[in-house]
Amino acid sequence: MPWSNQGGGGPWGSGPKGPWGSGPQPSGGSTPPDLEEILRRSQDRLRTVLPGGNLGGKGVLLVVLGALVLWGVSGFFRVEPDELGVVLRFGKQVREVQPGLNYHLPYPIETVLTPKALRVNKIDIGMRVVEDMRRGSSVRDVPEESLMLTGDENIVDVDFSVLWRVKPTGVGDYLFNIQNPEGTVKAVAESAMREVVGRSDIQPILTGARQTIETAVQDLMQKTLDHYGAGIYVQQVQLQKVDPPSQVIDAFRDVQAARADLERAQNEAQTYANRVVPEARGRVAQITQAAEAYRQQTVAEATGQTARFLSIYEQYKKAPDVTRQRMYLETMERVLGTTEKIIIDSTGNGGVVPYLPLNELAKPQAPAAQPQQQQRQGGRP
Repeated sequence: MPWSNQGGGGPWGSGPKGPWGSGPQPSGGSTPPDLEEILRRSQDRLRTVLPGGNLGGKGVLLVVLGALVLWGVSGFFRVEPDELGVVLRFGKQVREVQPGLNYHLPYPIETVLTPKALRVNKIDIGMRVVEDMRRGSSVRDVPEESLMLTGDENIVDVDFSVLWRVKPTGVGDYLFNIQNPEGTVKAVAESAMREVVGRSDIQPILTGARQTIETAVQDLMQKTLDHYGAGIYVQQVQLQKVDPPSQVIDAFRDVQAARADLERAQNEAQTYANRVVPEARGRVAQITQAAEAYRQQTVAEATGQTARFLSIYEQYKKAPDVTRQRMYLETMERVLGTTEKIIIDSTGNGGVVPYLPLNELAKPQAPAAQPQQQQRQGGRP
């Protein structure tokens, strides 16, 4: 000790009060224990624990072995279900481990990093979700992120979300190639959306090109992040709102309504044309086919009559009397064939000659109805 606590009151010679007057005195008038006393008591306790009661070579060996065991056990670590482990040996990545209980060489030889690599993250751009205890959650618009210029020099308000996660084989790139993953994904997403919107006109953006824009932004983001070596996979891009600026949204809605009316009128006209034109074409085809059939029929009849006339003429040149007689008989047969036959005697009697109608007698006659049976059947209740 540099001075003794007993006697002259310390180096300043001020007695028991000390250099600043009478300080607090320990109870019972005893002085506080010094460092040597504390070390001595610790050694005594250690001797009671160790076999033999003293720190010999065997005791030192046991202490060293215990320290080594504790140092080795400190290498066990646990990876949560949504994490992946990256083991570093003297700061260099050596392997990746899956969720569960794992082991690495104790510090400082190996260390482990456990990023949330299996969790799907979401970033909102152009909007913020504000939590309120009274009103619940609400969405706040961020114009500096959502207002974008289209290819036809119009302004559109776009709010969208990006779902992303770490690539299973890119955990090392995710940890060491980028410093702020969320900020990087947000900046890349906003840049990609502005580029895609800048190449498009406002009309497709507001109507039916949402799926095309989402796919284009996702592909462009993935290409940019792969170029950075970020180890990030863009899972999906979701357009939440695509509207004109709030100052002119009413005018744009009127324009959209007019375009909808125009499309509806065009669709109705096209429907009418699709119904009328086939009907007209069917009538034209029907008339054309009827005219063609009439032409063929007329030509065929004329050809037949001509052939018949020529045939009769050839027979007439061979036997004129016979041919005239045959023509007369055939004509009379055709004229009188369907009339009732009346035979008149022209030999001088001047009377009508009766004849037997064999044709009428040969026709089958329907059985006569029985009127008495009909009356009896009609009189039944």
